[in-house]
Amino acid sequence: MKQTILVTGGTGFIGSHTTVELQEAGYNVVIVDNLSNSNVNVLDGIEKITGIRPAFEQVDCCDIEALDAVFAKYPGIKGIIHFAASKALG
Repeated sequence: MKQTILVTGGTGFIGSHTTVELQEAGYNVVIVDNLSNSNVNVLDGIEKITGIRPAFEQVDCCDIEALDAVFAKYPGIKGIIHFAASKALG
């Protein structure tokens, strides 16, 4: 059985590339992202590259109840990689 990894900020640049690598290494991936700095269409690109559409939950990491619901929905999560953040270029 494949292990499941949660990637916060998984539709961002680094998170999406990490998701591709995880899926190609044989992991199931659940992405949590509030889409404040990214676009849900990134999922299409991930699927095009890997042939697998990762599970996606539009959730803000500051919303504890929503995060609890994610863990209830995906009880087999074995690890978390956290990329969710606000960026400032300047």
